[in-house]
Amino acid sequence: MDQASIAVLGAGSWGTALAMQLARNGVPVSLWGRDASQLAEMAALGMNPRYLPGLAFPPGLHIEAELARALSGAEHLLLAVPSHAFRDTLRQLRPALKSDSRIAWATKGLEPGSRKLLHQILAEELGDHPCAVISGPTFAGEVARGLPTAVTVASSDPATAQLFAQALHGGGFRAYTGNDVIGVELGGACKNVLAIAAGIADGLGFGANTRAALITRGLAEMMRLGVAMGGQSETFMGLTGLGDLVLTCTDDQSRNRRLGLALGRGVELAAALQTIGQAVEGVKSAPEIGQLAAAQGIEMPITEQVCRVLQQGLSPQAAVEALLGREQKAECR
Repeated sequence: MDQASIAVLGAGSWGTALAMQLARNGVPVSLWGRDASQLAEMAALGMNPRYLPGLAFPPGLHIEAELARALSGAEHLLLAVPSHAFRDTLRQLRPALKSDSRIAWATKGLEPGSRKLLHQILAEELGDHPCAVISGPTFAGEVARGLPTAVTVASSDPATAQLFAQALHGGGFRAYTGNDVIGVELGGACKNVLAIAAGIADGLGFGANTRAALITRGLAEMMRLGVAMGGQSETFMGLTGLGDLVLTCTDDQSRNRRLGLALGRGVELAAALQTIGQAVEGVKSAPEIGQLAAAQGIEMPITEQVCRVLQQGLSPQAAVEALLGREQKAECR
């Protein structure tokens, strides 16, 4: 059976890795990005030297510099752009969007300034269009190298979830389906903020005990907010909750963790971001998640301290002291 063609919008590390996985599965895939010179280099070299150097594209992956051609040549779309570019990308594709195209996104985060989840942005811009979110414990480099990986594809429309899951599933890449879009989105956004906290703790020289406590208490924060927002508690114990949280808090491939490490070691925020050189979603998500929690009356003390470090210039040491100085209470309440 012929595979439906998919255009991946966003030629960073994650979009490229997903395009490579689709192509390995025999899906006709085009990859578009905003930087024409980068795309020309990728087409000439058959790889993404900026973000995934040395990893050759599989056959069937086509680089497309023109968005209109990428849209006209694909049956379905997969967005892998940063959260702050999500709405603008939807507006660009809207005039050429086919009525029977299904849309998925692999972006993690909230819209800066509005506190809106990305499925809300899509509904505002495209109406009631079949869509799905793809998330899980994934580092782009490992997906690009074909290492075993598992993700969740969540949608309120089972057929849309199944379409993208089938396109991605294969060769050691497992794609599960689900229907908890809110839970998957919030897990992917919250874990980035918590990874900054874990990095700060390690940058300050605290041990494994501290890291485990942050992960566990961070998961409790994530679940409290997620359930209050309409997510399912089971989701936060799965791939897009606990799985993604452990990944980003414990491995230095995580840009959010690396930012926290730098801050804990005394590097200024701007300098740390410049060194990383790619989007660090937790920086933009932290204030949005903090405001969501406040609106819901949910306590998220770890997230609160990360916001104070990022926005108010609070020293990492003072943030840790504030957490340790909280009153004693029961663990589960």
